[in-house]
Order: sequence, then C-alpha cells, then structure tokens
Amino acid sequence: QLQLVESGGGLVQPGGSLRLSCAASGLTLNYYSIGWFRQAPGKEREGVACISGGGGGPNYADSVKGRFTISRDNAENTVYLQMNSLKPEDTAVYYCARRDVRFHYMCAMTSHDYDSWGQGTQVTVSS
Repeated sequence: QLQLVESGGGLVQPGGSLRLSCAASGLTLNYYSIGWFRQAPGKEREGVACISGGGGGPNYADSVKGRFTISRDNAENTVYLQMNSLKPEDTAVYYCARRDVRFHYMCAMTSHDYDSWGQGTQVTVSS
C-alpha cells in the first residue's frame, strides 16, 4: 500500500518548536520533490516548504523563512519539517506530498504540482 504518513504535530505554546515527520511506506521519497503544506480552518491550502529531488535548493513561504527548515533522510525514507519560533498563525493541519516526477531540479510550492498526499497532522500554537 502506497502511503505517506505525517507525525509530530501537537499543541505548543507561542515561541515553541515542533518537528514534523513525513514517512513513506510502499513508495520512496528519494529523488522526488517533497512539499509541506498547511490548511487552517476557513483558508485555502498553502505551501510552506519544499525540498527538491534533483539537487536544487529548498523553498520556503515568506511567512516561515528563518523559522522552518525542511530536510530529508534518504536512509530513513523520511522528510522532516523543523518548526521553530512558532506563532498562533502557524496553527493548521500540515500535510506532506510527493511530486511523482524524479530528479526535478526545482521544487514547487503549489499543491496541484503534487500527486501523493498524506492525511495530515494537526499543529496548534496557543498559550
């Protein structure tokens, strides 16, 4: 069964940190662009960060630059999103997704470019 599973979400106070994981079963994440997206209630899904499968650099939404870091562990077939200095406006369901094209140099931040999606993990930033 092909599956992406997000984990690591939870409740955190403003200024705190969380690390989200995107693990894959039945499919590899290596050499594919992986994106992290989020959707808050009443809002559209937005791209947060992405990491290239073809050697290009990561991309970040302006709202998270300097606070979030995306990385991958090919041996573990997992992609991470380290989130620091969290703000209440970061509250959302976070999703990871894989673009089903290998070795694409630049990763995209738009959801329609991605093909395989996880079920999401809730992140709540509140005091």
